Amino acid sequence: MKFKQIIAAIALTAVVFSGCEKANIDVDTTPTSGSAIGEVSGVWAKGSVHEIKGDIIIPEGKTLTIEEGVTVLMDVTAKPEIVVKGNLYALGTVENPVKFTVSDAYRTAENKFGKLWGGILAGPTCAELVLDHTILEYGGATTSDASTSVKMGLYKAVAGENLPALWFSNVNGKLVVQNSIVRNFQEDCTYIEGGKIIFANNVFYTTGVTGGEAMNFKSGCLADVANNLVYSTNTNALKLSNSGDRTPQAYIIAYNNTMVNTGWRRPTAKGGSIWLEATVRAELYNNLFVNTRFGVKRDPKKPEDARSKYSNNWYYGYDQTTVTQFQPGANDIVAGVNDVRGTAAGANDPKFVNYPLNTPVINADFNTAWDFHLQGNSPALAKGITTFTRHHKAGITTANGITYVSPEPAAYVGAYGIKL
Repeated sequence: MKFKQIIAAIALTAVVFSGCEKANIDVDTTPTSGSAIGEVSGVWAKGSVHEIKGDIIIPEGKTLTIEEGVTVLMDVTAKPEIVVKGNLYALGTVENPVKFTVSDAYRTAENKFGKLWGGILAGPTCAELVLDHTILEYGGATTSDASTSVKMGLYKAVAGENLPALWFSNVNGKLVVQNSIVRNFQEDCTYIEGGKIIFANNVFYTTGVTGGEAMNFKSGCLADVANNLVYSTNTNALKLSNSGDRTPQAYIIAYNNTMVNTGWRRPTAKGGSIWLEATVRAELYNNLFVNTRFGVKRDPKKPEDARSKYSNNWYYGYDQTTVTQFQPGANDIVAGVNDVRGTAAGANDPKFVNYPLNTPVINADFNTAWDFHLQGNSPALAKGITTFTRHHKAGITTANGITYVSPEPAAYVGAYGIKL
């Protein structure tokens, strides 16, 4: 009798283990290092490594919190998508950022524009998404009929689309992207279709093969966009549009951003720096345009809201071709109040701490030793305006109790003042 009980217990254990093993193929609940595929939620603990073997989904009503120093390692064969139907908080630090990346063997010049995994795709049921001190790199794969996003009707829901690093689509949601880096992506860095939004203190570079914006906002967005550095996007640093007919009307306040070399790798009407269209309401202050293609440019067939405001933006061109093409009066270039916009090559040098101003405008390779702070004798240090009101001065408070406040406007122009 005792022997039979032992055999039965062993059999039961085998069944239970088999069931758990099968479940864990589709559900990851491990906080420590491991692999994940299917539904995920809970906490990925500080410093852990999670190998993503296939598409993962944060279910509606669930939350995944990724702590500082976590590496989310994408399988380059599976090219996973991260689908967020619940909430996602990626909470890195300066010393220990969260990384969405690929293994070192694939981080090569040949893969400069990524395409090795999909992107973070937040559907309409995603209430909150925060990326703080987070690195997104080497993604932007092209969808197929087999893609989870296509089957679920997410993003553009068709095969053949190059995925952005981040898509967000809840007009009632909260989105914060700050202190983060987006690099090595095939096309758009972000494609945002609604929400209360802060984009602050981010860096975007080496993105866009034949198209793509750094920050692409559509109807439904109420966004503060400040202190971002955008280097050599294929198309615009900021595409501001009210397309999509969602409520509220897109209303974007972009201030104290630095744009360098943007737009030259897509020499079409839309290639440039900041593009305005489709009755978007925009306020643009204290932005620094250096060797960019155009400056602030509107779609003449679908212009911006007449209440839009522009003031105290600064323009520099190393050569005469660059200076000539950002002059108002041609190419639908928008002029602002108290703009600094010379007519001669080399005028109004902002005096970066370390950046060769003669770097070719089509260069897409970013040198992390460059320093876009302003020197102590920069004429741009006292040309900003601080009297405007931003959307999220009182902050955006998320369900985990953290309040994110958009940066105070600075009296200088661009993303960085004097290096402290």
